[in-house]
Amino acid sequence: MLGTWEIILIVLVILLIFGGKKIPELMRGLGKGVRSFKDGMNGKDESSEGEKKDEQSK
Repeated sequence: MLGTWEIILIVLVILLIFGGKKIPELMRGLGKGVRSFKDGMNGKDESSEGEKKDEQSK
């Protein structure tokens, strides 16, 4: 298991590599990927969800 100091060191290295402005973009992309993966595992299709949203907005 990782300790507190190891986690702090990893976060600092990530900040040095990517910079503070890129971190939110990376996390947003990661969140979309995880959401897409979960939807795929549950059998949801992105195209059918998009059609439902379009129908609701009319």
